[in-house]
Amino acid sequence: MTSAVTRGPLEYAAVWKTAQRMTDKPVKFGTSSAQILVRMLWNEHYRSDHELIMDLAAVMNEELRDLATSCPSSRSRSRGTTTRRCAPDTPDSELQFFSDAFNREVKGVEAEIWVHTCWGNPSQQRLFREVPSYERALPYLLDLDADVVTVECASSNGRDLALLGKQRTKKKIAIGVVSHTNTVVEPPDVVADLIRRALEHIPPERLIISTDCGFGREGLSRRIAFYKCVALVQGTNIVRRELGLPEARVRIADPRYAFAAVPGR
Repeated sequence: MTSAVTRGPLEYAAVWKTAQRMTDKPVKFGTSSAQILVRMLWNEHYRSDHELIMDLAAVMNEELRDLATSCPSSRSRSRGTTTRRCAPDTPDSELQFFSDAFNREVKGVEAEIWVHTCWGNPSQQRLFREVPSYERALPYLLDLDADVVTVECASSNGRDLALLGKQRTKKKIAIGVVSHTNTVVEPPDVVADLIRRALEHIPPERLIISTDCGFGREGLSRRIAFYKCVALVQGTNIVRRELGLPEARVRIADPRYAFAAVPGR
């Protein structure tokens, strides 16, 4: 990169409209935030990555504002505040900068904004041998101009759930209940147990059930990812049943769609 970044032909709105035409269910739109994109660029123009990030955030903001006129929900990948907090020499000012950069990116975007955080997913691997804690990053994540913040919980067996209960926030929290770095499909009762423990710290109206991260990037096979998602819904249904809430339909568990043995054959 030898000159200032410009908007270019991102065409987020056109991409979302194409995807939405293929289903009658609402489609969320996911993007990589500026603080992730900067890692993919070779900077020969800006004096610092901070300057590049803020210009990228301004460009992304224009695109997201246009997208929001059609798409009601946008999900942005923002891992800077979580991964950088693992370095002991990272000052608080750096963490605050990542929050400011994200808020610049979504300023004025009239849509439900999700912030995706995770500990990485390159080729079905974590970036850290020992799963880190969100403790230092959490206040900065909850200061973002977003409606939903996602956190990994399956990888740490819910270790940080108590931290979430100590934070004063009106944001919804999406907890990961199945892992993207483990090929063993979580049983529904294990998923249900993690959700029950989350409800000790997060009220049900602010709790969303999700995966730790995505299943792409040369990660899990489609079959394993599929059954992990099935377990996610089945485990959530167990807790919904206990709370007297309506359950989600799981068609794959419906015997009407199973192959049945034909008598005499």
